[in-house]
Amino acid sequence: MTDVVKLRHPEKRDRPDNPSPRKPSWIRVKAPTSPMFGEVKRLMRGLGLATVCEEAACPNIAECWAGKHTTLMIMGDTCTRACAFCNVATGKPKPLDPTEPTRVGEAARALGLAHLVITSVDRDDLEDGGASHFVAVVRAIRAAARSTTIETLTPDFKHKPKAVETLLTAPPDVFNHNLETVPRLYPTIRPGARYFTSLALLAEVKRLLPTMFTKSGLMVGLGETRGEILQVMDDLRAADVDFLTIGQYLQPTPKHAAVDRFVTPDEFAEYAALARGKGFLMVSATPLTRSSYHAGEDFAQLRAARLAQATPG
Repeated sequence: MTDVVKLRHPEKRDRPDNPSPRKPSWIRVKAPTSPMFGEVKRLMRGLGLATVCEEAACPNIAECWAGKHTTLMIMGDTCTRACAFCNVATGKPKPLDPTEPTRVGEAARALGLAHLVITSVDRDDLEDGGASHFVAVVRAIRAAARSTTIETLTPDFKHKPKAVETLLTAPPDVFNHNLETVPRLYPTIRPGARYFTSLALLAEVKRLLPTMFTKSGLMVGLGETRGEILQVMDDLRAADVDFLTIGQYLQPTPKHAAVDRFVTPDEFAEYAALARGKGFLMVSATPLTRSSYHAGEDFAQLRAARLAQATPG
């Protein structure tokens, strides 16, 4: 574990360990056994693509890859930021690879998915934060797999003027950006980000393209209060966000932020009910919910919910 932290998270190397509490029964997941898991992995390696499923140590990887569902992570596997919760490697990224959009398009075609989520590392080193690269990737997917709907899970594009306008020149079907946690915890959990920058990004997408489905996600179990979560829900609804995901934070290594507590399934159900009452078209709130977990099925329900809302009677 020390070597992993040294290689992937050099900025965390000298931090004291945070003991990781034993996971409750509702958090434990099975190891990969499906033959499809190996096939997806071979496809990703063959095309030289990174997945957030692997880089972020997602607990749902066995289930998702068994169904050929994966979330591709573009612009390399090294992030310019060092969030306290995230397992993606931190450091100086390599230059963008101009062949990556074509390879992503090939992956979309090979997987034959109805819905594909594309995310990225933060690229504060790029003038537009990587917005134009997202555009190239979306266009490549549209060309290679025309029936596939696309969800982009983007960075916050902090200090990158016109990044949103650039990205929306090739609009995805869903624009996703995670707030991750409550404002009070940003200095320790997301020190390179700003809560209201992220909130403003979601609002700006809706202002520029009112028909766009927007989505955001939160982790719980980091020390936030119930009242703070409800306030974030209100802030997201003020930004006209359609879809909210809430999941349990899990500690990748002892050097990462500590788990304050494991939120119970009943509490997640209460959060889901409260969020629906606040007007979200779609809510996914369970211990193992992640931003792209069951994203395809959720998108179908999201479209149906908007249609039902618009249909009189």
